[in-house]
Amino acid sequence: MTSGKLKLGVLISGRGSNLQALIDACAAPDFPAEIALVLSNKADAFGLERAAQAGLPTAVVSHRDHPGDKPGFEAAMDAALRGAGVELVCLAGFMRILSEGFVESWRDKLINIHPSLLPSFKGLDTHARALATGVRFHGCTVHFVRPEMDDGPIVAQAAVPVLPSDDAHALGDRVLESEHALYPHAVRLIAEGRARVDGDVVRIESGATVLESVINPPF
Repeated sequence: MTSGKLKLGVLISGRGSNLQALIDACAAPDFPAEIALVLSNKADAFGLERAAQAGLPTAVVSHRDHPGDKPGFEAAMDAALRGAGVELVCLAGFMRILSEGFVESWRDKLINIHPSLLPSFKGLDTHARALATGVRFHGCTVHFVRPEMDDGPIVAQAAVPVLPSDDAHALGDRVLESEHALYPHAVRLIAEGRARVDGDVVRIESGATVLESVINPPF
């Protein structure tokens, strides 16, 4: 690995499409971060195959190996991340709720990507809920993680239009495409020192916090 780059730990539980976006971004010589570890709580997560194909270190810390022992599960994850020299943890479809203790131990060094324009539509089924609410724009958010679910200072957001023909699947596909562009964008801002947490908000020294991915809907 190239010295001087921010070392990422990517936590996954499934197919790892956002992991792949980070893998592709880190392959560029001028990208200011590199993946030091891909960690999954599921041994059969397809994202581990993506990591292996890219020649990246992987680890599995299964929550099933720690029944009723969340502190032990998180301590094992923490040890793996710190042992790999991770400086920024990126949640990428990691389907376990992290404790306040774990989150605070990585405060301002732990980010997540969520498929909505936070603070709207926290939690699950964001695309169906957006359609049911009748919003005209939907999207995704990268934010620093806080103990409350889907809460924390926002690093960057990308918006997509909600089209009259959309169902949850079509809208979700459009949002996911934006996620794949937004996550590397946000990591770059952090790695370059351009994104700084100031209380409950992130200050960007230069550059936009919104990645331009808005397509004008037909009127």
